[in-house]
Amino acid sequence: MSTPLNTKTANQGAHGADNKFQLLLFRLGDTPGSDRRELFGINVFKVREIVVAPEITTIVNAPQHALGLANVRGQLIPVINLPALAGCVPKTDSKIVLVTEFARTTQAFLVDEVVEIIQLDWKHLLAADNNSSGLLSGVARIDGDAIDSRLAQVLDVEQIIRNVFPNTQMESSGNLQKIKLPEGSTILFADDSAIARMLVEESLKTMGVSYVAVKNGKEAWERLAQIHSDAIAHGKRASDKVAMVLTDLEMPEMDGFTLTRSIKNDNRFAGIPVIVYSSLTGTASEGHATGVGADAYVAKFEPNELAAAINTTLNRG
Repeated sequence: MSTPLNTKTANQGAHGADNKFQLLLFRLGDTPGSDRRELFGINVFKVREIVVAPEITTIVNAPQHALGLANVRGQLIPVINLPALAGCVPKTDSKIVLVTEFARTTQAFLVDEVVEIIQLDWKHLLAADNNSSGLLSGVARIDGDAIDSRLAQVLDVEQIIRNVFPNTQMESSGNLQKIKLPEGSTILFADDSAIARMLVEESLKTMGVSYVAVKNGKEAWERLAQIHSDAIAHGKRASDKVAMVLTDLEMPEMDGFTLTRSIKNDNRFAGIPVIVYSSLTGTASEGHATGVGADAYVAKFEPNELAAAINTTLNRG
């Protein structure tokens, strides 16, 4: 690969069909203890471009797995050695990097080989709660419902960034406005990334609001159904118990788009606003979220903007 492969075209269609997303598949090399070269994946929306790695300048006292800085189109970008981080041994001599943009950050990941871009239904992205590395956000069944479907490990890139650069402040929640929820109500929020849930919880605690955290859209939907049943049993509505739903977009089993649309199309949850809080920055994601009924869209990780959106949305009601 001698020239950049721009992912703009893929991005334009990444959310073109309901309940589907596009996954860039790549390999990192041999898996330790075997000669297998497992597939890994990342949402196309997070990839700005794929390039042959330019010269990388090693930085003094750089963290482990941080190769240094690369000059990509005049921008200095940190490069992370993804094969080394995953414990894999590269099999090729090519130096391919994925230049990514998400959560208001830009970085590049060294990989061994880029395979292809595929389109999947969100239901085929399964939770990876028990993975030992803590670096996975899910496992994708890349052949859909096929019994012998191949699997691709989808990396939790937010967690990887925090692991490699532990001193990086992805968000600071020390000075946020206080939010007053209606008495007896709470905020329900869903995010599959452990680091993202921790950061959101810190922000909500600083705002002084009650919250319930779940790991994906399916759990949020099931929790809402239970809250509705309990509310009805006490002569109330679900909206009396849930002041707002705060949701990520990329989640296994049920994504944030599907969750938002389901809430907005179900009379049981009338009056419950939904805010999308996502690392997928860009007008396409924001437009699609608005299209399925989201009341607001906030890009991670900026707690002051999140607090302002929560306050505005609650007062609007």
